[in-house]
Amino acid sequence: MPQIIEWVNPGPEDIVWRYPNENITWGAQLIVHEYEVAVFFRDGKAYDVLGPGRHTLTTQNLPLLTQVLSRLAGYPSTPFKATVIFVSTKQFRGLFGGRTQTTDLAPLMFRGSYWFRVADPRVFVMEVVGGQGRYTSSEVSEFIRGFINERMIKHLATYDLATVFTKVDEVSFKAKAYILEELRRIGLELIDLKIEGVDTTPEYRERLFWLKQTGAATYVLQMDTLKSVARELGKSPGAAVGAGVVMIPPLVQPPPPAQQPAPAPAQPAAKTCPNCGRQVPADAVFCPYCGFRLQPATKKCPGCGRDVPADALFCPYCGYKFG
Repeated sequence: MPQIIEWVNPGPEDIVWRYPNENITWGAQLIVHEYEVAVFFRDGKAYDVLGPGRHTLTTQNLPLLTQVLSRLAGYPSTPFKATVIFVSTKQFRGLFGGRTQTTDLAPLMFRGSYWFRVADPRVFVMEVVGGQGRYTSSEVSEFIRGFINERMIKHLATYDLATVFTKVDEVSFKAKAYILEELRRIGLELIDLKIEGVDTTPEYRERLFWLKQTGAATYVLQMDTLKSVARELGKSPGAAVGAGVVMIPPLVQPPPPAQQPAPAPAQPAAKTCPNCGRQVPADAVFCPYCGFRLQPATKKCPGCGRDVPADALFCPYCGYKFG
């Protein structure tokens, strides 16, 4: 009776299954069901992949493995050594979640779901199953979840806390694009990924609340200062009443709106020389065309140092009498 190699009654969450006997005989019957493939693995490498159907194992349908066996003494021998790994090509759902730190050093907790399937069984067996020595579905699921968690921690650490909370859909979309490429390297196709919840500590939730209410980071810093002051006052009960009355009210006032600088008075660009009637610069002292003095001559008052008319007999500011 020929050897029968078959994955019997896989569960809905089963991703992989290893046929327990590594001694495979030529002429064995390999039965691969729909949404499955069988990968032949030997010496740390994945070789031939057979899809759904009933296969009689020969050198014709195992060409890659046959090339390896042909180099061994005693070929063709039966049985030969190989591990048959069945891989499900169905879609699976997993959960991710973890904790990271944002660019503003805020703690961030996150969780969500992802959907994937095995796109390249040979690469998947090489990188995950045989390569990592994970031959059960629970071990593979744990590896994939950890793989995605590590990438999510790295990706979310590139954002500030307010961006993650206010643009979670955009962050989720970019995370999906990033992890899609990472999973492709290990033979998986990411169908979808969604961040379903984010959270932080009560302290940082309070900061987010004030930022949302006021839009002013200064106010948030004031609130942090207020809490620090309150803690210090709490250490000295006797001083808390008097000092608190003076210090706390100014701290709880929202920052005043920024004052716009008053516009400078408009200055005329030019003026007319009364002697020749031509336009000259507004701050000119003499006319550049006729030499007429445009500004009255002045002199320094020895008493107060201010400029006064050149023909003044007394200083209008300090009463100094000019000789």
